[in-house]
Amino acid sequence: MLAQNVVHLDPAAAVFEAMLEGWRRQQSARFLRAGTIGARLRLIRRLEAFSGLYPWQWAPADGEAFIDHLRSTTVEAVSTARSYEIDISLFMEYLLDPRYGWAGVCADQFGDVPQAIFHEGNSIQHKLDYEGDPRRRPLSYDEIQALFDAADARSGTIRGRGVKGALGAARDAAVLKTIYAFGLRRTEASRLDLVDLRRNSQAPQFGGFGVVMVRYGKAPKGAPPKRRTVLLVPEMDWVVETLDQWLTEIRPRFSPPDRHPALWVTERGGRLSPRSINEAFVDARDDAGLDRSLNLHCLRHSAVTHWTEFGYPARFVQEQVGHAHASTTSIYTHVSNEYRNKLLKASLMGRLGEHWDGAPA
Repeated sequence: MLAQNVVHLDPAAAVFEAMLEGWRRQQSARFLRAGTIGARLRLIRRLEAFSGLYPWQWAPADGEAFIDHLRSTTVEAVSTARSYEIDISLFMEYLLDPRYGWAGVCADQFGDVPQAIFHEGNSIQHKLDYEGDPRRRPLSYDEIQALFDAADARSGTIRGRGVKGALGAARDAAVLKTIYAFGLRRTEASRLDLVDLRRNSQAPQFGGFGVVMVRYGKAPKGAPPKRRTVLLVPEMDWVVETLDQWLTEIRPRFSPPDRHPALWVTERGGRLSPRSINEAFVDARDDAGLDRSLNLHCLRHSAVTHWTEFGYPARFVQEQVGHAHASTTSIYTHVSNEYRNKLLKASLMGRLGEHWDGAPA
């Protein structure tokens, strides 16, 4: 609230700033991340600047005009626009909450009160489980192989030219293989430390690479990172050789490798960034001649799909990727026709037994 017995040269601006500060404190008390809070405050300031009005003057038409402007300029994703509408609605709910008294302040000083500006009739409704680009999909087994072959070849090509970058290319190939083998997000891969590679007592054949401890997993908006344990499955055991080669032969050649805890380091001894990992995928994808609409996250989708096709239970796959809801995991899963036909064949054989001859009915 506003400080008592203080005369403001611009009362409206002072009230607006006090509203923002009060909302900031409320969110901070909920232990939301500073980045989330800051982004929300900037959004409210953008709406104020766009409309030329203060929050107690906003009407539904102002919110609609703002979103329409964003849609025609910078915002293309439906999910982004919805998140903006939700954040603005949260701010308006804070102003309308009688426990904070802002409605009374506005009525007394300006003869107006805040109102909700987004409602069912003018906001984006969440009706679809997945609203992303439909061209983004899991890679087939052949595409995975082509991607990794291209990534491996980059190191040799660069070395043959006699220029710097061969070690970095070898590292990039190892990163991409690890992301696929463990179903990681790019930030999760970037934030891995050496200590996050562990043994699995139930699978000693994998040595020190049977478990990856993810300590910086994606969390609900504003919440701290989620942790999870990802197990290496036998079908992905080829990554053991990849990781062992990285740790014993390649990483020690980076300078200085022992001063940084990160699993993936740069030529200058720093942590490899998510952006650099994304660039490594794009380079390998383009070298392999794969669809340019495929992005790095498609490797995570591929892991989920292939684990499912390997026969792992849905709950196991859900835990592997750290999804709170099974419906989220199902969005990632796009099993092949070959796999579905395999299930169909097993079902028909189970039902018809010796009377099934494998021919269509």
